[in-house]
Amino acid sequence: MLLQIALGSGLLVLNVLVMALAALLLESAFRLAHPWLIRPPQRPKLLLMLVGVGLWVLMVLSVGVWIWALVLHELGAFATMEESVYFAIVAFSTLGLGDIVSHPEWRILAAMAAVNGFLSFGLLTALLVEALRQVRLAQLEMRHKG
Repeated sequence: MLLQIALGSGLLVLNVLVMALAALLLESAFRLAHPWLIRPPQRPKLLLMLVGVGLWVLMVLSVGVWIWALVLHELGAFATMEESVYFAIVAFSTLGLGDIVSHPEWRILAAMAAVNGFLSFGLLTALLVEALRQVRLAQLEMRHKG
């Protein structure tokens, strides 16, 4: 049990670090694109930004899923990599379908994968909303000045 908690905690920290690094990269990209984003026409750029950030969120979540899937597969929690990836996706999305379950000796670790997914969706959604809010506020400020 303690091994699962320690390993799960390590994977949670690793995934938070991946999200933090990705957030820093996204912030750098926004700084570079900021002058362009706030100039007219603004609505198409906001839409483009939404699509870009949405893809960024999917990429970060995919990295997290793959980290968990690789570890679960290496531990022998699942017979195939496909099962490991599928389980990690189902756990991350907190669906918990139950059609594929881990070996009983890894069930605490499997539950921690769901916690990681819940945390990831929350943090990434907050970052997405904040990015959109910042750009939209700057666009509206530019509109009022111009």
